Amino acid sequence: IIKPTEGYKNLNNYGMVKSYFKIGWRNLIRQKMYSAIKVGGFAIGIAACLLIALFIKDELSYDQYSDGDRIYRVVEVWDYKGNAGKGVWFQAPFANALKEDYPEIEMAGRYNSSELFGAGSKQIRPADKAENTYEEGFVFMDQELLQMLNLPMIYGSPAHCLDEPRTLVITKRKAEKYFPNENPIGKLVILDNDPKPYKIGGVIENFPTNTHLQFDFLITLKGDIFWPGEQTSWCCTNYPTYVKLRKGTDASQFEKKLGKIVEKYMLPVWIKDGAADPNGLAKATSFKLQPIKDIHLRSEGIEDPVQHGDIRFVWLFGAVAGFILIIACINFVNLSTAKSANRAKEVGLRKTVGSYRSNIINQFLTESLLYSFLSFAIGISLAWMLLPYFNLLAAKSIVFPWKEWQLFPILVIACIVVGILAGIYPAFYLSSFTPVQVLKGNVSRGSKGSITRSSLVIFQFTTSIVLIIATAVIYQQVEYILNKKVGFDKEQVLLIQGTNTLEKNIKTFRNELLQLSQVKSASVSDYLPIRGTKRNGNTFNNEGKKAIEKGVDTQVWRVDHDYIKTMGMKIVDGRNFSPDMLTDSSAIIINQKMAKELGLKDPVGKPIQNWQTYNVIGVVEDFHFESLRDKIAPLAFVLGDQASIVSVKVNTKEMATVIQSITGVWKKFAPNQPIRYTFLDESFARMYDDVQRMGRIFTTFAVLAIVVACLGLFALSAFMVEQRSKEISIRLVLGASLNSVFNLLTFGFLKLVFISIIIAVPIAWYMMRKWLEDFTYRTEITWDIFVLAGLMAVAIALLTISYQSIKAALVNPAGSLKAE
Repeated sequence: IIKPTEGYKNLNNYGMVKSYFKIGWRNLIRQKMYSAIKVGGFAIGIAACLLIALFIKDELSYDQYSDGDRIYRVVEVWDYKGNAGKGVWFQAPFANALKEDYPEIEMAGRYNSSELFGAGSKQIRPADKAENTYEEGFVFMDQELLQMLNLPMIYGSPAHCLDEPRTLVITKRKAEKYFPNENPIGKLVILDNDPKPYKIGGVIENFPTNTHLQFDFLITLKGDIFWPGEQTSWCCTNYPTYVKLRKGTDASQFEKKLGKIVEKYMLPVWIKDGAADPNGLAKATSFKLQPIKDIHLRSEGIEDPVQHGDIRFVWLFGAVAGFILIIACINFVNLSTAKSANRAKEVGLRKTVGSYRSNIINQFLTESLLYSFLSFAIGISLAWMLLPYFNLLAAKSIVFPWKEWQLFPILVIACIVVGILAGIYPAFYLSSFTPVQVLKGNVSRGSKGSITRSSLVIFQFTTSIVLIIATAVIYQQVEYILNKKVGFDKEQVLLIQGTNTLEKNIKTFRNELLQLSQVKSASVSDYLPIRGTKRNGNTFNNEGKKAIEKGVDTQVWRVDHDYIKTMGMKIVDGRNFSPDMLTDSSAIIINQKMAKELGLKDPVGKPIQNWQTYNVIGVVEDFHFESLRDKIAPLAFVLGDQASIVSVKVNTKEMATVIQSITGVWKKFAPNQPIRYTFLDESFARMYDDVQRMGRIFTTFAVLAIVVACLGLFALSAFMVEQRSKEISIRLVLGASLNSVFNLLTFGFLKLVFISIIIAVPIAWYMMRKWLEDFTYRTEITWDIFVLAGLMAVAIALLTISYQSIKAALVNPAGSLKAE
């Protein structure tokens, strides 16, 4: 009467919750193996989900610049007589024309990262130092593009740091490397031994790792002319171009106006140059504005010079993480329902003494939340410890976001949601028992005939088999790529970098290398059949037919007389370049694809032209010079030998000896520049790092999914053996063999595995067939992959349950029967 009844109610609720946790903890301690599997499986699933979530978060965080919602990359789209594509290269005056003709554009800027113009990699040294250092990350850039990105400036003004000709901006890390503890503005640096120095106009913060633009040296485009008239010419496309729209401009509506650029500037040039059907080409050309934040993940089908990811991989890995967590939840559900007979009397007695079903549901949900909290604690710790290894696997620099305030609320909410989702079915199932049936002993022991549990086991193994098949197909494709005959010999070819600093001595250097007994041949050229080396696109026609036929877009590579020999390419018609033939200065060697595109059945001796006329002297067999994702394109060789790479074909496997000999020759020519070299086969393999990386990640998480599924299967098999111990003992007393007992205990599980195989095979076949469509040259998905995956699944299941089955068959029957 004195104390408020509400207080007693609250006290009672607190006591009930405390009781729920106490009972849950006792059950967890009492059933150590099952608890360890529940918590361990959950923890592995949570760790995998966290790592993949961090990966996805990093992928989605690219290019989050201030005002990034107003910054766009211009993309050209064309579809002319079956020749369709998307690209980002534009003429030098394109950016300025956009800004002048469209008031909606606040800024427009370009960059040029092409090796053809001297970007990419260079030798650099402060003007007062003698020794060169090799650096990558050089780019030519407009002042306005730098302003658009709005990177913090450490020294200098963002509006003027690239104003003057022959100036450059460097990042903080390079400033600290070359000019430690000082302001480098106004300092002079020498690039590639050029007698004309460059002046440092500013220092910016390092580009963040999560941006598609990764440069350290920004060279001004002010005053740079790569050839006479280049900066005002509408003929050549070499500059990716970005625009910043004024506030309030609708990008989708604005891009419809960009077609006027074609009519005003490009069409007159095409007509003047005598292009076939210039009006048709103009109608087939349009422009799109791609948000800068979409470049990294949504650039499929766009030809561009940057490395980027793929939104499909993001969703794929997200799905894998979800499946691993679902498999872990299934273990919880299966083990909880399988142990139902052990909890049935508890439920019956609780209901008999007055418990409501809601109280019992709360009890089991509380236990599920207890398991979830323990699993999350262990899973977070696992993810944190494994993150450095995951970074190596995924080539990332992800850090665990301990300092982000959202982390802990998200984890707590996820913990509660996962705990409830995992425990809700067992809670309702176990609380549904009626006291009369339970106390009479009519509840099925272990529910060993449960259709639900069998369905969940099938789901687990179906997922695991799909992952096994996917891993096998990815591995087979990688092996196919790396071992396919590509039309040139990439073995035992040494690539010496930075040879352009030798200038006029480059030929002499090559000739001295040829004097070494271990050197078979040597060639001077920046154009190599691996991505990342120099490229130069031109359009060719048969002589005199430019106005009446469509031109052939062709790669034109400048090489020397020994290039084809050094690369092990095969001439199928005509001859190679010869140093004795002075007329070869206007000669050209084309590949079979180019001959076919030009319609030349007998190409040797035929004249072809771009901006000058060449005489075809030979045809080289088609070879892959880009990724196997792409078809072999038209290609032509012309003579030219000023380059930053010398390729050396060696005839010995004693690489240490030959490198030592080559280094000795190098020091004679460049004593102040360390030799730098790579191997052609290794560079070729690096072209497919993304595929190999995907394979490694996929394999890792496939193994995790299989481990979690096996944990559940092991616990289920142990429980089934426990529930049938007396039956097994009676069979053994009556003379049953070990083999018959083993078959009895394993047949039911193997039946579920075989059903999983039947379901998984068509799903995996469809998924991997879609993935392989990205590759023009790809392996076949053969039946043996499915057989191998099926056998692996059966073997994994047998290994998982055989221990318990054999242990049960070898037990002394007296131990189980003496209680009867």
